[in-house]
Amino acid sequence: MWSAGIKPIIARRGTPHGSGLGAHRYVVERTIALLHWFRRLRIRWEIRDDIHEAFMTLATAIICWRRLTR
Repeated sequence: MWSAGIKPIIARRGTPHGSGLGAHRYVVERTIALLHWFRRLRIRWEIRDDIHEAFMTLATAIICWRRLTR
């Protein structure tokens, strides 16, 4: 990137950076961190994709339910 004359700039948390990218960055990072609380998703034991996707859906439903009850 530096050779092409592009300087990578990562905005600090809570500061505007104007590019429009990263507006929901911390929301996504927090969601991924919450998903890692579920041990079955942290280490993928299932071979089949549909079973893993079902556990992901269940985990996101539990996360949303906990968020809404607070």
